Amino acid sequence: MSRLAIGAIALAFVAAVLAGSALFTVEQTEQVLITQFGQPVRVIDAPGLHAKVPLVQAAISFDRRLLDYEVPGEEVILGDQRRLIVDSFARYHITDPLRYYQAVGPTEEGIRARLNATVSSSLRRVLGNQKLLSVLSADRGRIMGQIRAEVNTEMAGFGVSVDDVRIRRADLPQENTEAVLSRMQSERQRVAAQARAEGAEASARIHADADRERTVLLAEARATADKLRGQGEAQAIGIYAAAFQKDPGFFATWRTLQAYRDAFATGTARLVLTPDSDFLRLLNEPPTPGH
Repeated sequence: MSRLAIGAIALAFVAAVLAGSALFTVEQTEQVLITQFGQPVRVIDAPGLHAKVPLVQAAISFDRRLLDYEVPGEEVILGDQRRLIVDSFARYHITDPLRYYQAVGPTEEGIRARLNATVSSSLRRVLGNQKLLSVLSADRGRIMGQIRAEVNTEMAGFGVSVDDVRIRRADLPQENTEAVLSRMQSERQRVAAQARAEGAEASARIHADADRERTVLLAEARATADKLRGQGEAQAIGIYAAAFQKDPGFFATWRTLQAYRDAFATGTARLVLTPDSDFLRLLNEPPTPGH
């Protein structure tokens, strides 16, 4: 093979390499900054196949999607001098690759460090004017909106738009948590003691009312029983009197026979009487009809 042929092949190979390095693809999720000897030349945000000057220009890709950054937890002093451990996060996207590159360079580490400082400063500044109840209530949305607006304003110079800043978790410091739990326990014990005392008072009142009602009911029942017993005895006496008036002899005989039954029913009774005792009158002289 001649030198001319070898040179042609080498030239073709170099041309192919240069052509390959001159073409590049921009994805739909990317935006590309073209630099020439380290100096920005232009920004390409249209997806597709594009060209650059090989060996002279370089293509730096930046993500155009929404990015997340978790801010490390830090202690914040609130407006009511309460301390709070706050974990937060931010969502942002790159709006100006050129300004972004000029401010922090081609990587995300630079913007994350700046974003961390900005979010931390805004959290301290805004939460320092708020009370604990506001941070833990529905008013948190307004507070986070204020923080997001401040962070977005400060980060605009870096070619970044901050879409959201949120508090992921807000905890009291360990010593404060223990103090709060101790107060809650003491409060629960106080409420329990009060409930037990009120229950004992209610129980004593119920027992007293029940005893009083029982005493009243028994007294009324005894009074009613005595009244009915008196009425019954009066009716019995009236019946006995009416029966005696109808036939005094029969009534006297019947009462005497009742006395015999009561005295001799057991069969072991002993009476010491004289033979002419009136109690033995019916035994000595049986009654005759009509007497």
